[in-house]
Amino acid sequence: MKKLFNLLVALILALPSLGQQQSTYFEMRTYTAHEGKMPDLIKRFQNHTAGIFERIGMENVGYFLPVDETDNTLTYILGYPDQASRDAMWEVFLNDPEWKKVYQESIKDGNLVKSIEEVFMTLAPGLNNRPKPSPSGVFQLRVYHCFEGRVDNLVARFRDHTQALFEKQGLRNYPYFLTVEKDGAQSKLVYLLGAENQAEFEEAFQAFIKDPEWIKARDASEADGKIVEKVDAKFLKTLPFSPMK
Repeated sequence: MKKLFNLLVALILALPSLGQQQSTYFEMRTYTAHEGKMPDLIKRFQNHTAGIFERIGMENVGYFLPVDETDNTLTYILGYPDQASRDAMWEVFLNDPEWKKVYQESIKDGNLVKSIEEVFMTLAPGLNNRPKPSPSGVFQLRVYHCFEGRVDNLVARFRDHTQALFEKQGLRNYPYFLTVEKDGAQSKLVYLLGAENQAEFEEAFQAFIKDPEWIKARDASEADGKIVEKVDAKFLKTLPFSPMK
């Protein structure tokens, strides 16, 4: 086991630095905290975990809390050079002496995390070429479930119409991803959309929905059948140490 760990460390150290590498594989992790433990969980990420991730070579993309304060979750996105690197980096992280010490000290009064949800993703082709947006006060995490065989149609509609129409209304496009499904099922489209605040977001989104240009593009794209089966949407706000703003 020690030999394997040393080999993994060597492989991680051989990877390019974050300033040189381009993440191609991503992971969105959602932690549900035990009652009353969210402040301690945030503190552990801010003071230790995010820094250890970075030292190992992971890319800290963004850290978020739900706007709905009754939702006891913390969501964050990490980037890796590729899938194999992800697995190697997590092996190194879990065996890292600094992390082991921090973890044990943080759970002296009980575990912080009740459950963890993992979603693996790659960048959606053609949807991440727009200029970096200015910082937002609120985000909406949107997950699109498509009818079978229709996700490519959805990506094309976003590329050719939707993203520009969002910006027309003042909404800000952040990264767009496609999920990597373990069972070989069709990918979902996952993205973040930003605005100054929730009221401005909702007003802009309603203007988008009623925009004749959007209605025309939507109807044309669905001439041979509906594309989206359902959309999950959740308002988020960034934590102070989040690289994404």
